[in-house]
Amino acid sequence: MTLLRASMAVLLLGTIVTYAMPNKVKANTAQKLIKNERKKANLEKKEFTLASGDTLIYLEGGNVNGKPLLLVHGFGATKDNFLRIAKKLGDYHLIIPDLLGFGESGKPAQVDYGVDAQAQRLHELLQAKGAASNIHVGGNSMGGAISVAYAAMYPDSVASLWLLNSGGFWSVGFAADRFGDSSIESSPLLIETKEDYFALYNLVMYNPPYIPKTLQAVFAQTNIANRELHGKILKQHSTSSVEERAKVIAEYNIPTLVIWGAEDRIIKPETAVVMKKIMPQAKVITMPKVGHIPMIEAVDQTAKDYKAFRAGLKNN
Repeated sequence: MTLLRASMAVLLLGTIVTYAMPNKVKANTAQKLIKNERKKANLEKKEFTLASGDTLIYLEGGNVNGKPLLLVHGFGATKDNFLRIAKKLGDYHLIIPDLLGFGESGKPAQVDYGVDAQAQRLHELLQAKGAASNIHVGGNSMGGAISVAYAAMYPDSVASLWLLNSGGFWSVGFAADRFGDSSIESSPLLIETKEDYFALYNLVMYNPPYIPKTLQAVFAQTNIANRELHGKILKQHSTSSVEERAKVIAEYNIPTLVIWGAEDRIIKPETAVVMKKIMPQAKVITMPKVGHIPMIEAVDQTAKDYKAFRAGLKNN
């Protein structure tokens, strides 16, 4: 595999911030790759300052005259997790932020990183853009929990929900009790060494693309540098259930599509069953031979299923 292909495969995970890379040549290569992939997806990087003074960096593009679709990344990831599938969703007005604490957005130490606080920040961004009304919202993993919180807080403004291997439904527990009784500090989601990164890379996806470990070690540096902050965020997230909030979504009958990779080794696939019980209006699709990140592992099918879901809505 060439350096170009290997670098791009890692970029698709959205787990890096290029300015943190120690090797200038590889950093420059990665920056060019990111810009090129964003251009292919018709996405432009923009900046928004919250009322708190903190900065959100986000991508915007697709069909800016189309219906707005907010996409929310998962824990340890960034907005670039959605680069591949964004190319398939060009009919929609795409708004894809780095959550506060991740990617290129601000990383203040002493703020609330809970799902409600993150949802409120996203709402502030959408209001400023005039896109908060009739918004479609999608999220992966932690981003799914934040999406549920958003819909529960602003149910009259959410046109639909798209939840991919969503976090926040903790009554089911984590996959194989991987995180159950262990301390946050020992979570495999927190990167302390390059070996931790190697293990996580193979954990989150069922069939991950091959990346030389020399490159993985470079990309691991950002997560290593932010380990302390990420530990704080993970603790807040893993103790914040959104199951009560999901009842609001059912009450308002918000159209919901739940996608789940059957080989998820982070959050138990049985979670989708619980989600369906709480939100009877939800459509659930289980994807075989897919892990925790469907929009990277099965781009075409994930996009096809979402577009079919949207086509079936009265106000699509």
